[in-house]
Amino acid sequence: MELGVLLPTSGPLASPEAITRVAQEAERIGYAAVWTYERLLRPIEKVELPGGGEPQYAPDVYRLTFEPLETLSYVAALTERIRLGTSILVAPLHVPVMLARRFATLDQFSRGRVIAGLGQGWQHHEFETANVSRSRRGARIEEIVAAMRAAWGPDPVEYEGDFYRIAPSEVNPKPVQAHLPVLMAGGAPPAIKRAGRIADGLILIAPSAADVRGMVETFHDSAREAGRDPDHLTVVAQAPVPITHKPIDADRPYLGGAPSQIAEDLANLRGGSVTQVYFAGMGLGADGLEDWVELLGEVHRAAAGAGALAGSTSSAA
Repeated sequence: MELGVLLPTSGPLASPEAITRVAQEAERIGYAAVWTYERLLRPIEKVELPGGGEPQYAPDVYRLTFEPLETLSYVAALTERIRLGTSILVAPLHVPVMLARRFATLDQFSRGRVIAGLGQGWQHHEFETANVSRSRRGARIEEIVAAMRAAWGPDPVEYEGDFYRIAPSEVNPKPVQAHLPVLMAGGAPPAIKRAGRIADGLILIAPSAADVRGMVETFHDSAREAGRDPDHLTVVAQAPVPITHKPIDADRPYLGGAPSQIAEDLANLRGGSVTQVYFAGMGLGADGLEDWVELLGEVHRAAAGAGALAGSTSSAA
């Protein structure tokens, strides 16, 4: 298993200096990937959040969100090895060939370190702003993935679908990676099954070990039904949880708490088809940027000591 971390592209720690610090320190510590996400705007009125329930004001953290691919381009120039992922870009808000070229450009400048994480979106204000219909988002994102892969393939590129068309053309640059990985976000069964049919991996939010197992099982079953080998697919679990110096005794969130508690959760996940866990707490539970960086190092050391990471062995083994 690998570890990743969400860059401080939004929230109280967000700044170019903080992004640089976390990216470079994550690479030094041994994290496998840094991640960004997309948010066009934060509506002033209440909105329906993805989990359902009564409309609420969108989280304060959305007040400032740096653009994901531009941020990763900046980070690419400041790092050497760490992978650069989006979790996620709201794919229907973009023209597929333009999005394909942006990912390919980043892949060129980073020498093949890009992970394209896509989702179908949920906030209707963003769709209105982009002048895109929210209807048939599932079908639309399937076409986006197909059109992007066509654009990354040999010239001449050609694509014909219900939503998008690429006339026979030369589309460049191409990615450095022979197969740039496309991961799709999913929590509900239809999105998870779609990822199993067409994506290179699934991005999920990990509320509990049982929920993760269930989502992975659905993902793998869908892949098999589509004639695909689940062993060739990845699963990235997002953990939007606090990391704290002291253990959390009551109501501890899964994959959250003190480094020793997190390491135990990670060790129990190893071998369960989760490729990477990335921490998306954006400094929750930390006392400023340097404390957050220190905690990331403690988590990595604890996880390695527990035998939870690829290439590591437990001290008790």
